[in-house]
Amino acid sequence: MPGAVCEIIDDIEDLISSQDITPKERYASRKSVNVRSKKRLAEKNEEPIEKIVLESVVPGTQKIYVKTWGCAHNNSDSEYMAGLLAANGYPLSEDKWDAQLWLLNSCTVKSPAEDHFKNEIESGKSRGIHVVVAGCVPQGAPRALYLQGLSVVGVQQIDRIVEIVEETLKGHTVRLFGQKKTGEGRKAGGASLLLPKVRKNPLIEIIPINTGCLNQCTYCKTKHARGELGSYPPEEIVERARQSFTEGVVEIWLTSEDTGTYGRDIGTSLPALLRRLVTVIPPGCRLRLGMTNPPYILEHLPDVADIMHHPRVYKFLHVPVQSGSDQVLADMKREYSRADFEQVVDYLRHHVPGMTIATDIICGFPTETEKDFEDTMSLCTKYKFPSLFINQFFPRPGTPAAKMTRVPGQEVKKRTKQLSDFFRSYEPYGHKVGEVQEVLVTDISHDKNYFVAHNEFYEQVLVPKEEKYMGKMVTVKITSASKFSMVGQPIDKPKMAGVVQPLKKGEVSGLVSVRDKKIPLPIVFLLVAVVFRMIWMFL
Repeated sequence: MPGAVCEIIDDIEDLISSQDITPKERYASRKSVNVRSKKRLAEKNEEPIEKIVLESVVPGTQKIYVKTWGCAHNNSDSEYMAGLLAANGYPLSEDKWDAQLWLLNSCTVKSPAEDHFKNEIESGKSRGIHVVVAGCVPQGAPRALYLQGLSVVGVQQIDRIVEIVEETLKGHTVRLFGQKKTGEGRKAGGASLLLPKVRKNPLIEIIPINTGCLNQCTYCKTKHARGELGSYPPEEIVERARQSFTEGVVEIWLTSEDTGTYGRDIGTSLPALLRRLVTVIPPGCRLRLGMTNPPYILEHLPDVADIMHHPRVYKFLHVPVQSGSDQVLADMKREYSRADFEQVVDYLRHHVPGMTIATDIICGFPTETEKDFEDTMSLCTKYKFPSLFINQFFPRPGTPAAKMTRVPGQEVKKRTKQLSDFFRSYEPYGHKVGEVQEVLVTDISHDKNYFVAHNEFYEQVLVPKEEKYMGKMVTVKITSASKFSMVGQPIDKPKMAGVVQPLKKGEVSGLVSVRDKKIPLPIVFLLVAVVFRMIWMFL
């Protein structure tokens, strides 16, 4: 069983990125569309393939490949962009070499992911493929040398992806940044939540509830890209959730750079939003709350504990602590102490028995001494977190921490190994063998041998890979446990979780109304043919 599933969440401060850029490169870019110009090709071992440039573009004739790095918020952005492209006739391809354009959505949290992002750009360009970049890397450093000549969609401009793709296919460079504003002039959460989307997993709806944050962490570059806090109106979030359940979704994830800050800019709060959301969740479906930093959950502890008792809300919370040393936390400008974090964990574990608390640790922050690291070890030893994301410090250009004197690399590796060895030394689920649990099945394991379900504490339970279980509530008996998951044997018939069958993989969300009106297919094809003919005549 080990290795079937190696982690339980893939959330905001758990990602990667590199090929760092100088601080002076981090400033805003004008909105512009630059017509393609001929440039001398750099000499390489292999002759780059000339990309195909179209003077006019008929939507739906070019395949698009979408790749995403990073957090759930990034994944949601990609789903919306894919939905807009598909709704406008562009086929989506999972085979990147079969596509004429790559849409690459980046993450800037840590260095390795940015390395992968950069390498993918070079790979596409060398094959003559059109490339459009999105996400936090180009938003935070739009003048990075390796992004020159590429079209860019800013993090709050994803609703304009279709026009960017069309211009890029014509050989033009389009760079759209800028913030969306509310009618009152405040920063908005971003593009509308009611846009069409193509869900990566038709059973899971990812809903961004806000963008940006209120922190000024010295090591973090995401703030450069996502900016200050901007919350979506609660009505829009609730409507998105309601719509998703009518399309067969059985699980919704609330995501942002910090869910605990939700609503502070629009006169509401996270608990108020959660109380409205639980009223629209059908029986058997579930809600998962995304990452929140300690300062912004402290004042809501009683309300959050109360909501976690709701049968349709996972008793799970991701609260990144980053260090167990007050001095390091101060140097990071995390705006809380170790005691504050312990208060969060102690309160929730006491008032919500069995609740899962996941957290993150950064090893080797520049000011971290051996004593500071011992404080971190003692914190992890005290709580034995079932899910612990351990990261080496990566200096992100343009951040205050990048200018600090670094801990020697060997020492950073030593500390990372010591904490990792401790994390691997205990098994959090062994005492649950023999229990009977209700689990919701939503995914397939990494090794493709099992379906993945989650119990009320969002703990992974592997069940037999039989189609009758997917998207269903299943009663299982836990037969074995490993470091990252349990194995459950179904002991009853699966029960329908959602209200309807889910959309097919790749089907566009938000266009169901057309399908429900049951317009005869010949008429649909005729209308499409007329539209394409008119476009062709006027280009």
